[in-house]
Amino acid sequence: MALSTMSPPAVPAPEELWARASEELANAGVIGVTIVWADNNGVPRSQTVPIDQLGSAAAYGVGITSLFAVLDSHDGTTFAHDDLSTPSGEVRLVPVIDRLVRLKGQPAFAWAPGRQLGADGCPTPYDQRSILEQQVERAQEAGLSIRAGYELQFYLCKDAELTPAHRGPAFSPTALLRVDEFAAQLLSDLAADGVPVGQLHAEHGPSRIKVSIIATDPVSAADRQMLARQTIHAAARAQGLRASFAPVVDVAGIGNVWRLHSSLWRRNQNLMDGDGPHGLSEEGASYLAGLLRDLPAIAAVSAPSVPSLTRLRPSAFAGGYAFWGVGNREAPLRYVPSTTMLGSSHANVELTPSDASGNPYLALAVVIGAGLAGVEEKLSLPEPIQEDVGAWPEERRSDQEVRRLPNTTDEQLAALDGSQRIRDVLGPDLAGAFRAVRRSDWLWAQDRSIEDVIEGHRWLY
Repeated sequence: MALSTMSPPAVPAPEELWARASEELANAGVIGVTIVWADNNGVPRSQTVPIDQLGSAAAYGVGITSLFAVLDSHDGTTFAHDDLSTPSGEVRLVPVIDRLVRLKGQPAFAWAPGRQLGADGCPTPYDQRSILEQQVERAQEAGLSIRAGYELQFYLCKDAELTPAHRGPAFSPTALLRVDEFAAQLLSDLAADGVPVGQLHAEHGPSRIKVSIIATDPVSAADRQMLARQTIHAAARAQGLRASFAPVVDVAGIGNVWRLHSSLWRRNQNLMDGDGPHGLSEEGASYLAGLLRDLPAIAAVSAPSVPSLTRLRPSAFAGGYAFWGVGNREAPLRYVPSTTMLGSSHANVELTPSDASGNPYLALAVVIGAGLAGVEEKLSLPEPIQEDVGAWPEERRSDQEVRRLPNTTDEQLAALDGSQRIRDVLGPDLAGAFRAVRRSDWLWAQDRSIEDVIEGHRWLY
């Protein structure tokens, strides 16, 4: 048999792909592409380019100041981080073209996550997406992978005065009926935008809604979380409503948790399921033990704002103390075991101290980094706690070494300083910038009442 002399099909050059994407979007009526990233406060930032400039942006990026790494929640620039202590410097924001999507709820615009690159074309040390990618690669080098997914809670209101769009009851079809047009549009828009949803329901508390995003690889999970925010805001606006993802929307309210689920895999085996104690494999138990060991520092990244500290109170399903439990919703680390009905793929661990003020790429990066360190060191996991430890007397908590998670900015920063593992995940540059903006936010809040602080964060996310 003669060998074929046909050449393999040519792979289009990046320039061809960019031109094709621009042409297809322009023909569909898209006039601009919004390139989005999240800063060190969890606040989405963006630059929008006309559709005919997409190729240029993909090749050369869009210029943005390097000082976004030290921009605090209130658009103030802190120069407390030595390497970003002057107004000089620029980085290039480059869209991730293979994540480009036309927004169904904003049909004149497309959306893409962005990378922050230096003059050499490499990610800057402040590029949060690349920091997550480094931890994904670290897992791959160990023959492991991570799956992750977010549950997003948000407050839906009729106006800036927070008039509730529904008044419950929780999990009620009647509550959703009051926002029926919004719910229908939201599910349609999320599906069209490529954000697969597991469920949507009315949450505890007036006018709160939760959307669960189906788990995937970590970088895609963070991208989807960012895209879901944009989609939810657009669907709310289209229905004359307004959404707030803030950790606390009003002083008397429950607040919004963004539960972060993760699971550890080797090839097709979920290591969060096994024949060890409580249904965990040995490596799955070590992964969870790694999270527990570094939980104070993780929470300082995944729920870092001043309002986050207000939300992290005991006996409020917020995870105010450092412990783990099996299915215990008061636990900041809630292990969800496999079941006969759902199978082994369902097993995962849920991080409760997590909210919209946490950059999703960094939150996932520190979770993975801490968990992998636990696996590498073969950490042992203590026994789970199945009660509300907030109802325990202090003496009992002390006897069982159950400590309060950081509830001041100083305590958060001390937790970060005390974990070399988490600092290594972030890298010295980003860790320094992150520390600077946390201090800047704390200084901003000092002369304000808690009501003013909450109001100042209400519409940031």
